[in-house]
Amino acid sequence: MYLETPLVRHPGGRLPRDGEVWLKMECDQPVGSFKIRGIGRLCRLAAEDGVRTVVGSSGGNAGLALAYAARELGLACRVVVPEITGELMRGRLRALGAEVIVEGAAWDQADALARKLADGDDARYLPPFDHPEIWRGHAPLIHECAVAGPRPDAVVVAVGGGGLMCGVLSGMHQVGWDQVPLYAVETDGTASLRAAIEAGGPVTLARIDSIAITLGALRVADEAYRWTRRHPVTSVVVSDRDAVAACVRFADETRRLVEPACGAALAAVYDGHVPAARILVVVCGGAAVTLQLLDRWRRDLL
Repeated sequence: MYLETPLVRHPGGRLPRDGEVWLKMECDQPVGSFKIRGIGRLCRLAAEDGVRTVVGSSGGNAGLALAYAARELGLACRVVVPEITGELMRGRLRALGAEVIVEGAAWDQADALARKLADGDDARYLPPFDHPEIWRGHAPLIHECAVAGPRPDAVVVAVGGGGLMCGVLSGMHQVGWDQVPLYAVETDGTASLRAAIEAGGPVTLARIDSIAITLGALRVADEAYRWTRRHPVTSVVVSDRDAVAACVRFADETRRLVEPACGAALAAVYDGHVPAARILVVVCGGAAVTLQLLDRWRRDLL
């Protein structure tokens, strides 16, 4: 259900220092993001167990991956989204055959309803990021990088709930990159990992206040925080403005559209937050972007 995406060297431009930036192009996945790797694996396991209906919650990308996987496997699908998920993503979910239910101001409220809806014998709740099988599904993207390109001096990922971070770090340890630093990037208003690091454990944010709504988990996965205790992880927080500027620049230089959640990781590199000679960035992608939206974000913030 997923592609082995290209690993390409950044085409150039005004990078902050001499060196190399390598891009793992998860924006090229069939659903536009890395989510299909882990969600697809979890959905397939559910189908093998005889589940006929899968239920999930999402700000957008995880739900799209779930709906796509369910369609490919012949399963019924319900996705609960928060009110901040726009009609663009709701329409894309419906186009894949998912029943879309709107609940709550943030993902956490949508998730609570999704868990309640999956109470039938043939229905199963599938989480969007906090599950070992999801992390196992994401880990191969690092295996692909280890085969296709050079060993990096640093790896950069965007962090929402922490599923990508957990999978990437698992993969890094599997290929012997256990001493390569990871830069975990969030936006102001979604920084639940930074809050956990500062508090000495996961905490719940009061609200999500960022344009990068697909990073909008009020609480990061416990396992993501635990990784910060056993691997060199640096937390980076960027502004919405910087994330959108990175999306615009990335579109200009690579001819690819990504949403601000992914732009956050790119901004950390473009703005010089990663002091390494050879950097690997997971271009996580995102389907909640169009030319019109990117232009509106640019006009509003830049």
